[in-house]
Order: sequence, then C-alpha cells, then structure tokens
Amino acid sequence: MIPIPAPSPNFDARVAPPDMIVLHYTGMVDGPSALARLCDPAAKVSAHYLVEEDGRIFSLVPEARRAWHAGKSFWRGDVDLNARSVGVEIVNPGHEFGYRPFSEPQIASVIGLVADIRSRWTVPDDRIVGHSDVAPDRKSDPGELFPWRRLAREGHGLWSDAPAAPGAPLGPGDDGLGVMVVRSALARIGYDCPRLGAYDEALAVIIRAFQRHWRPEGVDGVADGATRARMMDLARRAAS
Repeated sequence: MIPIPAPSPNFDARVAPPDMIVLHYTGMVDGPSALARLCDPAAKVSAHYLVEEDGRIFSLVPEARRAWHAGKSFWRGDVDLNARSVGVEIVNPGHEFGYRPFSEPQIASVIGLVADIRSRWTVPDDRIVGHSDVAPDRKSDPGELFPWRRLAREGHGLWSDAPAAPGAPLGPGDDGLGVMVVRSALARIGYDCPRLGAYDEALAVIIRAFQRHWRPEGVDGVADGATRARMMDLARRAAS
C-alpha cells in the first residue's frame, strides 16, 4: 500500500542510517486523534509512519530524518534510539482506552511496511522491537495482542517456541544462580538489565516486557519454565 502523506514538523537530523524498527500502539481513542497529535508541533512527538485500523498507512516523517517516538530508551547498549530507528505507530486505543486485537488489514500493512523499510536499510531481526522492549519501565506497547509470532514467520524479527524448561518458577524475592542466568539472558537479548542482583520489582518489569513480546499468553512478571526457555533460546540467537 502506498503511504498517504501527512507531514509532521516534529523531526530533526540523523547522524547515521537507521538500523532498528520500533513498533508502537497509539494509545489514543482513535486514529484521527493520534494523527493530529503526531503532527502537532506543540506535542513534540512523531513517528515515521502511522498505520490505521483499515490498513491505510500515513507517512509523517522521512525515514532519513530523526522522528521523536522512542523517548528515554535502551537496546543492546544504545540509548538514543530515535537517532537510529524507524518508528511505526499502529492505531489501537491501548491498555488505557480499551486495548483490543489489531485488525487483519492493519497487520498485513504493518508486515508489508516492515519489509519495505528493510529493503532500504540494514535492520537485523534482533533490532525489530516494541516500545515496551526499549522502555519497559514506561511503556507497554504494542502489547501482548500484537502478533509478533506472525511477524517473525513472515521473516521479520525473532521468535521462539522452545518447550518449557523444568524447575520451579522464579519470582520477586528469589536470588541465586537461576536469577543471575535470567538477568544475563535478558541483557544478551538487548534489555537494560543489570546482570547481578536479586529478583526485584525492576526485574519483574523487564520480564513483563519480555512476556508481552515473546510469551504473550502469560504477562505476570514471573519467570516460569516457558518464559525462561524462550528467553534462553532468544539469548543464544541474539548473541550469535
């Protein structure tokens, strides 16, 4: 689908080509409200693209420019993610206004758009992430209803269906080698996760972000066998 021009004034210069794609949901009552905000100079926010529920794609900021969508964020050692990413906003009211499944036309457009972006820039699979991955303490989008598995099966991003690992779940208050292994795996995947420390609430926040992306059937911040198995599998592949 050919993007519809909807220029936003909210951008500045890049210093290097983008090597990431960050997916968001709009978290507003409807698409027109989100589009208006992303184009409002007073809001000082933007994205490169917005994908409506009917599948229409709006082009807001040229990919060669730095849109303002990620905010304070971190992924695989990088912190100014606006400078190195293409931001895609997907219309959905989000957890605050009635989170619901993304529509089929919308997801088809997102998949096509991601493929199109990757045809122009070198974006590795482990750098196609959600806003909640890069800012887990602030954001929950695009959330557990976004079809990350489908996107990966179309060739974009990482996924794991590793069978659940044995052993008791790990949760807040736990400590020891198992927690250290979880922390190390999350850091290798890309999260801003200290490798040492007990299982505290900050770790639970990161695990919920991981689950929203890679274990959406259970977003509870507990590292059960399914969460740990997928985490270890993805850590091995992200580090290779």
